[in-house]
Amino acid sequence: MKKKANKILALIGVRSGSTAVKNKNILSLSGKPLMSWIIETTKKVDLIDRTIVSTDSKKYQNIAKKYGAETPFLRPKSISGKLSNEIEYIKHALKFLKKKENYIPDVVVRLLATSPFQKHLDIKKAIKIYLKNKCDSVVIISEAKQHPMKALKVIGKNINKSLVVYFDNKGETVSGLPRQIFDKAYFRSNVIIFNPKLLTKNTMTGKKVKYLIIKNDEHIDIDSKIDFEFAEFLIKKFKKR
Repeated sequence: MKKKANKILALIGVRSGSTAVKNKNILSLSGKPLMSWIIETTKKVDLIDRTIVSTDSKKYQNIAKKYGAETPFLRPKSISGKLSNEIEYIKHALKFLKKKENYIPDVVVRLLATSPFQKHLDIKKAIKIYLKNKCDSVVIISEAKQHPMKALKVIGKNINKSLVVYFDNKGETVSGLPRQIFDKAYFRSNVIIFNPKLLTKNTMTGKKVKYLIIKNDEHIDIDSKIDFEFAEFLIKKFKKR
């Protein structure tokens, strides 16, 4: 008997209230809305059977549909603020799909619109890692450009503010130590493949976490005007190759 195929849902979070750059998720990047890049990338992954955008805006909803995503609902404003926990909108989406369509995915691929250079083959590879291993989740990561052990922070208030190292090494300052002596550090590249049952514990990763490492230039998170300009520069550069 042929094994039943896994129902794999790609869920893209696209809220309208971005603060650093107004309407960031629909601003043009090389002639297309920013959100369209990850939608089109996701649609190329043949293991994914549905691509849904969760947004709180009808305007965003229409743009997402134009580029091939499903938008069967609008996200409530109450879970669309800048301080809202993203697990809330994922729970909302899955609850809607179960109630209205009796659709319960076996696997959720959480993505964000701010990662336009994510490669569909990497997403597919990460899904395969998840399906092959008995794990809770798979996270796509890239090496940190600046090691977090070298970070600084401001403490105190008003005239008593001062700058100190964020971390220390068993009570000793690390700011003057070479980064090469520390273990490599990684950041998420905005793609998490996970078992939706984890949401009952308010987590997307769980304890058994596998990973896929990608190159730094494949992970660019758009959060400012400079990020947009840099992304445009890279697109033009790659087109010339």
